[in-house]
Amino acid sequence: MTRRKKTRSLADKVQIRTGRRKDFKKWRHENPDQVTSSTRYTQKKRQQRKLQAARKIARHEAGQDIAIHPEPATESTATENAATERPGTERPDPGSTES
Repeated sequence: MTRRKKTRSLADKVQIRTGRRKDFKKWRHENPDQVTSSTRYTQKKRQQRKLQAARKIARHEAGQDIAIHPEPATESTATENAATERPGTERPDPGSTES
């Protein structure tokens, strides 16, 4: 009786319900329409996504508001700002043709 050579990979030796693991992987790849996730798995993932979205919304609400594009000044503050502007820094009217 000869000795059997040791194999590094156990993939060929693993048995599962449908036969060899390699065969099942090949079949699954060739028939994607017949392979579906279990309902328990999809429900679990859906619940995880809901929780993740809720945490994200909570983070945004708890965060600090930053005025990246602040509201334009109202007329009352615009006239106050014009009065406090330094002399000689008046902006030319964009419609004028003075150069």
